[in-house]
Amino acid sequence: MSAPSPFALPTAVPFYSDYPLFNLGGGAPRQWEFNGWKQESMSWKTGCYIHGGLSGPAQFLYEGPEAESFLSQICVNSITDFKVGTAKHAIMCAETGHIAGHGVLQRPARDQFRLFVAGPWSRYQHSRTTFDVKETVENNYLFQVAGPNSLRTMEKVTQENLRDINYLRYRQTRIAGRPVQIMRMGMAGTIAYELHGPIEDGPAIYEEVYQAGLEFGIERLGWLTYPVNHIEAGFPQQSWTFIVAAFADQGFNEYVKKVKPLRFNSPVFSGSIDPNDMQSRFRNPFELGWGRSVRFDHDFIGRTALENEHANPKRTIVTLVWNADDVLDIYASLLRPGQEYKYLELPVTPNYRAVLAHADHVSKGGRMVGVSSGVAYSYYYRQVMSHCVIDLSEAQIGNEVDLHWGDFGGRIKQVRAVVARYPYLNEADNKNLDASSFA
Repeated sequence: MSAPSPFALPTAVPFYSDYPLFNLGGGAPRQWEFNGWKQESMSWKTGCYIHGGLSGPAQFLYEGPEAESFLSQICVNSITDFKVGTAKHAIMCAETGHIAGHGVLQRPARDQFRLFVAGPWSRYQHSRTTFDVKETVENNYLFQVAGPNSLRTMEKVTQENLRDINYLRYRQTRIAGRPVQIMRMGMAGTIAYELHGPIEDGPAIYEEVYQAGLEFGIERLGWLTYPVNHIEAGFPQQSWTFIVAAFADQGFNEYVKKVKPLRFNSPVFSGSIDPNDMQSRFRNPFELGWGRSVRFDHDFIGRTALENEHANPKRTIVTLVWNADDVLDIYASLLRPGQEYKYLELPVTPNYRAVLAHADHVSKGGRMVGVSSGVAYSYYYRQVMSHCVIDLSEAQIGNEVDLHWGDFGGRIKQVRAVVARYPYLNEADNKNLDASSFA
């Protein structure tokens, strides 16, 4: 049962005194784990989950006569054909063409846009703009409800038919008498929804959804297990599978020191790639399979670099499945004399308690061909896997490569790995599901 929160700042999720908390750097604490990572990681296959870790002052409202012009300048997406009442995956790049921030962008009205959980790059650009656009930082809850029973849970708690909401569409509903915005999207790959509203309403809304979902096998998903669904479902995550190029922008770093936006801290470097090599930890949209979002019908930051990349792409993203015997050898080293291999934490490693910049070399025949990051153990598939940005010539499914697991300057374990499908989750994708056909 939840209890009154002992924290001064408002929290989106009810306070459950029996479960551990942690702080991601500023703001209210977050839930680390609830009923165990095995049970939680099965939720988006067998039932559903509710996750509230992305709540807080991370939604930015841009409005005014030149809001569209401002966002067109900083986003690789086309904004002019962006219909009111829809949402899209917005990507912002630095001049180098590397991603400086990305998130979900809504257009509630012609001159109004809301950007969700994209990091402060847009705020930095707004501080420099001459366009007539107002920025408001909103402190809202953001709950993700995902899994095969998410629709049943949401229809029960709202007491209405929600099958008219297509992928990346949203509208208003009510839960326990409170207005709630519901949007169909999510990070688990399966059918999923997001709920948005003022953070003060968060604990009550969260508890109502949780109670409604109990008969459908709902789990409260903690931050420990949350990244597993990104790896399975093929959703690269800034600050875990890659870091944003904003860190390399001097003006941005000065802005962060001055304004100190919440939830954006210096990264913690790890992995077999030199920690001074920040470039290997950056990504451009084409490397991540997001090239379809890049539109060269307008001028935007990083356009020249991305035009060059589009003309001559070098790498793409795949899933690497690690050799089970090599994984066992990593753990076996703990039982042998001498220096052990870098510990492989479960279910994700390194644990996502900070902004991470983990990157491991991937080689083929002694030649470096890629970068692995975002390591997770899938209890569902009983495999260790990671995302890898790899040379196009080595991206064929079934190709065997070597992953160099460890920290730069320390003991390195050469792990055999196989290039596998991406995304790895082989169930029907959320955006292709017809909700009206659900029982």
